[in-house]
Amino acid sequence: DPTHAPGVGTPVPGGVTYREAHAAMERVADTGALRSLDLVEVNPVLDSHNRTAELAVELAASALGKRIL
Repeated sequence: DPTHAPGVGTPVPGGVTYREAHAAMERVADTGALRSLDLVEVNPVLDSHNRTAELAVELAASALGKRIL
C-alpha cells in the first residue's frame, strides 16, 4: 500500500498493510526455513523521506526473527 511504501514502481492502494507485512515475515521466520531473501521494488526516486527503504529493512529483520508485533 502506498500509504506505507510510497517508493515502489507499482503502488497498489489497499494492498498489504504495515502490520500484515510484518506478521507475514514473522511467520516466515517462525518456520526456520528461510535461506535467502531478495528485496525488490524499492525505488529511491519515488520514495518519500526514505520510508520505503526503512520499511524494507524492518521487514527483512522480521523475516530473520526480530519481533515487533
